[in-house]
Amino acid sequence: MARSRPDSVRCLDPRRRTAREPALPGSVNWSGFVRIATWNVNSVRQRLGHLLDFLKEAEPDALCLQEIKCIDADFPRAEIEAAGWQVETHGQKTFNGVAILSRSKLEDVRRGLPGDEGDEQARYLEGVLPFGDGVVRVASIYLPNGNPPNTEKYPYKLNWMRRLTAHAAMLLQQEEPLVLAGDYNVIPDARDARDPGAWVSDALFLPQTRDAFRGLINLGLTEALRSTTDAAGLYTFWDYQAGAWQRNNGIRIDHLLLSSQAADRLAGVRIAKHVRSWDKPSDHVPVLIELT
Repeated sequence: MARSRPDSVRCLDPRRRTAREPALPGSVNWSGFVRIATWNVNSVRQRLGHLLDFLKEAEPDALCLQEIKCIDADFPRAEIEAAGWQVETHGQKTFNGVAILSRSKLEDVRRGLPGDEGDEQARYLEGVLPFGDGVVRVASIYLPNGNPPNTEKYPYKLNWMRRLTAHAAMLLQQEEPLVLAGDYNVIPDARDARDPGAWVSDALFLPQTRDAFRGLINLGLTEALRSTTDAAGLYTFWDYQAGAWQRNNGIRIDHLLLSSQAADRLAGVRIAKHVRSWDKPSDHVPVLIELT
């Protein structure tokens, strides 16, 4: 299929790592760089070809996936492992589901967000990735959408955000590099929507949602993209409806939040916007960071 150049659309120019041999499973020889990406793939089985192409193109050391939309047993593990990737999943039939693909095997893996033992929705996966002679803790997050706001879905969203904030506060006490990556279903401010007025009554943009997101960041986290640019018009999601992609009517809801130990090593951020132009794409695009 015809595709645009991988670096044709960037939110900024990242520092390129030098050419390297592909890392093997279990390897930690990354020449001082680690690249972490997040992508709401919107069904891993439907988008498997795109996923494998992106992994080959972008060479992340870890890729956090959201909305895999399958149980663990149905995840296309064999195809992904054959391409040289370690796989950790926390799946659910038809809906939700998160995964982390990595070059090196994750340690200390946690499935599910603490704080509500009755919550059966698969939205959180966490593990520790070896990085040089240290580690970086990575989480794949699929935060609830919350719409319609006048239903039980919105209180669930806010409570989930409170649980995430409590867990993040605990993780920050460990004083290690931490990357909380995923589809947050939060439009942080008006710069992050082509048409902010269209979202004022949406759960993604309600004041309570944005306040909860700021509360999470105010624990001491750094929002990777906004630490590098104040520019408007940098989007990660375009709806399938009403020609949103063609009119660039997008929003930014996919974020990577970093502990100070990770933020101090941030070398670049990139939105892989070109992926949205692929045939039968996800409605989200990957976002990548590099840490030195």
